This record gives sequence, C-alpha cells and structure tokens, in this order.
Amino acid sequence: MDINLPLILLLLVGGTGAVWVYDFIFLRKPRLQAITGVNTQFPDLADAEKPNNEQYMKAYEAVAAEPAFVEYSKSFFPVLFLVFFLRSFIIEPFQIPSESMVPTLEVGDFIAVNKFAYGVRLPVFRNKIIPIGDPKRGDVMVFFPPHEDRYFIKRVIGLPGDKIRYEDKVLYVNGKQVEQSNSKREPVTERNRCVAFGGHYQLAEERLGDESHVMRKCSVAGRAGPEGTWVLSDGEYFMMGDNRDNSSDSRVWGPVPEERIVGKAFAVWMHWGGTLPSFSRAGSIK
Repeated sequence: MDINLPLILLLLVGGTGAVWVYDFIFLRKPRLQAITGVNTQFPDLADAEKPNNEQYMKAYEAVAAEPAFVEYSKSFFPVLFLVFFLRSFIIEPFQIPSESMVPTLEVGDFIAVNKFAYGVRLPVFRNKIIPIGDPKRGDVMVFFPPHEDRYFIKRVIGLPGDKIRYEDKVLYVNGKQVEQSNSKREPVTERNRCVAFGGHYQLAEERLGDESHVMRKCSVAGRAGPEGTWVLSDGEYFMMGDNRDNSSDSRVWGPVPEERIVGKAFAVWMHWGGTLPSFSRAGSIK
C-alpha cells in the first residue's frame, strides 16, 4: 500500500499547530509571570546589563525555557505548513515508476503537477471548492483510478459524453479514427516485451484535438491489449497510456470519475535512472 503523504502532512501540521496554540493559551502566561518575578529580584539591574549578569541569566533561563515539545513544534510548524500548502494547492512532485507513458515519460522521470489547473480541491478529501478549469483531450493527468487509492498518470483520451473505441491498435473517438502520422521503428536498445513476441516497437505522432504527441505500439498483430467500446457519462474521463501495449488504464478498469482527479502534469524537472540525477530530459510535457 502506498503511503498517504497528504494525510500524514495534514496530521503533522494539525498536531504542531495545536501545540503552538496550546502553548499560547495555557503555557505562555505562566512563563511571562515567572519572568516578571525574576526581574523583580534584580530591581537595580539595567536591561543592558542583564545579558552579562550570570546570576540573572541562570534564573531567567530556568523559568523562560519552553518545553521541548513546544520548541520543536514551533520550529517545524512553519516548514510543514508551507510544504503542505504548496503540495496541496499549487504544485506537487511525482516520480514515474513504470513504462506505461513511454516515450513521453521514462521510468525515473521526476515530474511537476499543477494542483489547481482543474480546480482547487481540499487536501485528503479531494472535494473541489473552487472550479477553475476542466481536463482537455490530450492532457497528461495524475489521478486515482476507480479501483484503488494509488496515483496513476495517463493521457486524457475521452471527455464526458464521448464514445471511445479501441480495436486492432486503432483508437476511435466519437466514431472518428484518431490520426496517426510519421510512424517509424523504434531502435532496439534492450530486449523488451514486444521483441519477446517477435516484433518491434513503432513510434507515431497521434493527434488529439489541436495537439499531437508521440505514442508507442508493438508491431505484432494480436498484441493490442484490451479492446472494446466505452460510453462516458457526465464527470467521467477515459485515460490511456502512451505505451499502448504496456499500460493498465481505462481499457482495464474503466473511466475515471472527476472527483478522483489530482492535477495536470506539465513538466519533467529531473531524471534519476542511475547513480546520479540528470537534467537532460527536463522540459515541458506534450
């Protein structure tokens, strides 16, 4: 099971914030009163002389010291709150764990996801509180699939109300075949699933709406993966990986409900596939 980092951050922010408030309401006043008491013991000592007076400083530090749990909470709360706010409402980093979006995204790519592109949502609960925009056909989107609470990243193929058909490696949207052009053979750098079946991977430009992207498919007939026809209801999106013959997506577990959207992936900012990180793949996601 994946770690629920948003929930952990929420609990940490809430816990450290609660300690800060508790200290302000219940513990701070007695400390201030004790400090006043220490000052009354040294009526002839000027403020400028106090830091250099060893006896005064010992008495002062004994009553002014915050409990350790309060001190740590005050130190960590601002940092935790900033991280929580940025990850929840602005931008969140993810690492690509599988080949389902090859060639657009490689295993080991670190991507940035816009958390407000499709509306501002409450962290953890994922309820949309401020509508801003909707997914567009061709967007690369992070979401939770309908069958589990684990982050997935795929491309938006179908929008609410669309009819999607995938047959013999050909994609149809609302009865119209999606255009593919500039098909070429992918160089074989290592043994892969397609080669194992006696074929080779082909790369082609696929056009969805006004934008195009490069997708990948195996040349071997009969290795097309799940096929079928799907009609989307309101608030449903059909997701597919760019690596068409090696992707678990809406062809397997169905459309993604709107309430399970996380955000729009817009950039690769680092790649880490070996011992050292690389920035050679940094750039926008198409």
